[in-house]
Amino acid sequence: MYSSDTGKSEEQVVVFNLHNQTYGVNIASVLEIIRAESVTRIPGSPIFIEGIINIRGKVIPVMDLCKRFGLPSGAVSETTRIIIVEAGGVSMGFTVDSVSEVIRLPDTAIEPVPSLISTASVDAFRGIALVGDRLITLLDINKLLCEDEKEELLGFEG
Repeated sequence: MYSSDTGKSEEQVVVFNLHNQTYGVNIASVLEIIRAESVTRIPGSPIFIEGIINIRGKVIPVMDLCKRFGLPSGAVSETTRIIIVEAGGVSMGFTVDSVSEVIRLPDTAIEPVPSLISTASVDAFRGIALVGDRLITLLDINKLLCEDEKEELLGFEG
């Protein structure tokens, strides 16, 4: 986060679409965004892990966010992207239907997740941003995985 010219705190967010919903992740966590590519499946990995990819000699595990959030997985298309992030010392990718933009969000546009919503995946949601007539669910990349899952994925990195 940083202060804008007006002195208010704001952050830059990569906005993406997943299962007809809009999500965002702080750009500081994003290492790169690539076109979807063939993923090598790893037997015995968690159901939400699609497999691994090789990016410039580094092995990166790839997560299916739909499966992680209990949503039906979509088909890979021309707009499907893999967002590579750094989360708690682990580099990983996650597939999204499309990436639409990078926006600046003032802190005042971010509301907490309603307390009535309680599912396992809600821990990964850090807030809801109100942008015009859109609601953008903001993800906390560090909470997408529990500590045991992070340790397991560290074994995939090369």
